[in-house]
Amino acid sequence: MAQVSRRAAVTGAASGIGKATAKRLIAEGLAVIVADINEVAVANTVEELIAGGGQAKACIMDVSDSAECERLGTEFGEIDILIANAGIQTTGTVTDTDDDTWNQVLGVNLKGVANCCRAVLPGMSRRKAGAIVVVSSNNAICGAPGMAAYDASKAGVLGLMRSMAIEYGARGIRVNAICPGTTITDYHIDRFAKQGITEAQLYEMTSAGGLLNRAAAPEEIANAIWFLVSDQASYITGETLIVDGGGSLAGGH
Repeated sequence: MAQVSRRAAVTGAASGIGKATAKRLIAEGLAVIVADINEVAVANTVEELIAGGGQAKACIMDVSDSAECERLGTEFGEIDILIANAGIQTTGTVTDTDDDTWNQVLGVNLKGVANCCRAVLPGMSRRKAGAIVVVSSNNAICGAPGMAAYDASKAGVLGLMRSMAIEYGARGIRVNAICPGTTITDYHIDRFAKQGITEAQLYEMTSAGGLLNRAAAPEEIANAIWFLVSDQASYITGETLIVDGGGSLAGGH
């Protein structure tokens, strides 16, 4: 009987940082649950990962729906690693962000993280082992104008991470957070394309960010995520790793 690889679930895994992380985990020999709300993109990502020799399964899921998230703990076997990456970004000050936007952003970015963690923590607790990385943002550290709901949701993720680290550390479960800075993903490329801005122009626009004078590639964030869930970080929990090219030292952005 073939040995079953350790399993990782990655939310928001159909594109961007999530997809890059899924690829990195596959490269490290893990089987990956590709969880995302975009059915077509999930299918394409799973097909790509399998074609590359990896073990991957699709999970079409809205992280803001707790019932859908429960599937992570019931349908896919033991989940050893969770990367809670799914998120949405909106703009607006605290005075012009309406109730629907607040509910949507908090539902995905904060409650969605809690939903996914709640699904896998019982199994990890039984096995007394597990690693979770929640994806926040350097906006949670520095803030930004016109992003009230997004910044608040990502700051909330850090508070949730610390609470879970304290609660579950004695059960052998490590919980940490990543705070990426500006990262050029398919989401940003598509978003700016609608404004008539090309990919090359987008890279030029972000070349002055941080101390390294460039934005991050998704793979660079995925490398940091892998470190935190790997055995190399076996004594790290409750920590926030800022991966923003020094942006938080350079005024945030």
